[in-house]
Amino acid sequence: MIRLLVGLGNPGPEYQATRHNAGFWFIDEVARQFGAALVPERGYFGLVARVNRTDGPIWLLEPMTFMNLSGKSVAALARFFKIAPNEILVAHDELDVQPGNAKMKIGGGHGGHNGLKDINAQLGSADYWRLRLGIGHPGVKAEVVDYVLRRPPAEQREAIEKSIAQSLGALDLMLAGDMDKALMKVHAQPPRPKPPKPAKPTPETGAAPLVDATPPPKKEPT
Repeated sequence: MIRLLVGLGNPGPEYQATRHNAGFWFIDEVARQFGAALVPERGYFGLVARVNRTDGPIWLLEPMTFMNLSGKSVAALARFFKIAPNEILVAHDELDVQPGNAKMKIGGGHGGHNGLKDINAQLGSADYWRLRLGIGHPGVKAEVVDYVLRRPPAEQREAIEKSIAQSLGALDLMLAGDMDKALMKVHAQPPRPKPPKPAKPTPETGAAPLVDATPPPKKEPT
């Protein structure tokens, strides 16, 4: 089961709406769903909320260390409350996934993401869950830094928010530890719209004229 939900981003209003803060957007929505307030906790170097549930408390965390030192915050809270790596879910922006899509997995490399890189180092393990929120790729490696630190256009922001909403639909499954079903829900594709039915032929479209099937009136006897 998941006991610690982490969102990655950079602190400060100048970064709030940038692509690199997609993880913060996710945690903000989780907190809103639970009616929880994220408050500064100096001991954990971030904004923290505790949500009490019948099966035990869960923790929400937004590191305020800047992205490159995210592990400092995650490791401090996880070690204090004895939370194992496989009980942690880290939500972060993902260049290799298109806006509107989210992918979830456990373990793996950091893929050049500095937040994940520091978490791996500070936890001493890469075996935690990742929620990869697609932001797309600029197409040129040299433009990546500027790209992630810019605001997405409105249509991309809307698509990212839709992927967050879909991921939230799997939250109860994650917290219950039913990760297989949670994966299916996060990765589910929306149903394809049914093609419209062809219009019925009419005289105006050149089809055969309609026949009046009304029977003729009966003649009255004389």
